[in-house]
Amino acid sequence: MSPFDLKSVVLARHAQHVVLIHFPIALFTTAVAFDFLWQWTQREEFAIVTYLNLLLAAATTLPTVVSGLLAWRWALEGQQLKGVLLVHLLLGTSATAVVLFVAWIHTIARRAPRTALPGYRLAIEFTAVMLIAATAHLGGILTGVNGPY
Repeated sequence: MSPFDLKSVVLARHAQHVVLIHFPIALFTTAVAFDFLWQWTQREEFAIVTYLNLLLAAATTLPTVVSGLLAWRWALEGQQLKGVLLVHLLLGTSATAVVLFVAWIHTIARRAPRTALPGYRLAIEFTAVMLIAATAHLGGILTGVNGPY
């Protein structure tokens, strides 16, 4: 196996998607926890940590989605998705969209000094965490971690 063969790297026993997915999950859930802490305490340090984690989470979702799509195209040769894999894809893309939306909300509020963060963002963040949890659970089923598929 050549280290320069992209297909063999993506289709390796521990495919890159499985490795990459942990970064946006950890970064986003940490950002949400700090955002709730900021809302509760109003300490500026928590707002900064929230913002930085959200930016990193948003940035790491993109290579994660690309690696998942490449693994599907190469491992399954682009065949039509169905069942758990289709739901995993739909939930994953929905979660990615919500993560990017939350990062956008925070970015707009930080760039405009008079703009306060909307209170509804916490509900959106909680929804994103639930989407991520459901997507991760289905991903675990697909990899055999959460039982056979």
